[in-house]
Amino acid sequence: MVQNDELIRIIDLLNTTYEGEEAWHGPSVVEVLRGVTPEMAGRRLTPNTHSIAELVFHMTSWRIFCVKKMQADKDFDITTPEKNFGSFQQVDDFEWEALQMELSLSQEELINELDKRDDDEFLEDIVPGREYTYYDLLHGIVNHDTYHSGQISFIKKALKFKGSDNHSDRDELGYHYGDGFDMGDY
Repeated sequence: MVQNDELIRIIDLLNTTYEGEEAWHGPSVVEVLRGVTPEMAGRRLTPNTHSIAELVFHMTSWRIFCVKKMQADKDFDITTPEKNFGSFQQVDDFEWEALQMELSLSQEELINELDKRDDDEFLEDIVPGREYTYYDLLHGIVNHDTYHSGQISFIKKALKFKGSDNHSDRDELGYHYGDGFDMGDY
């Protein structure tokens, strides 16, 4: 009998983190991206931070990295900031839709590549050109998605507060920044 229980669990984690409606950590990647406008996607909170568009590009890049490594491409790597986060001067409707579609397609490609595997044995193999296993790499993608979903959620809320999407000076609950804040609480 072929042992693939761990692979099935990893695929489930990847899918739940990416598009599940009941991920234990909170909103999935797809849920977090819902409602992000092209203007929001291209904005940075501060000059030394990444935009949502750059984070989506980054998440896509690392899915592609996984796929290439599972296809035994030992030479593929993400070696420059442009390959890692992209470079966006301004994000329009077309570019934002394309970025989201590329992320979705890279998710499909990753799951399809995993579906080709018959058993869990490859999970203990070392990733070509790296010093860690496929098990670590795939769990890394789950953690990576969770981390960047949190970043995107934070950026989205901050931009909404700043009025990027509706020019409001209140948060979604109607509070002004600092309402109810008491330094003694911290």
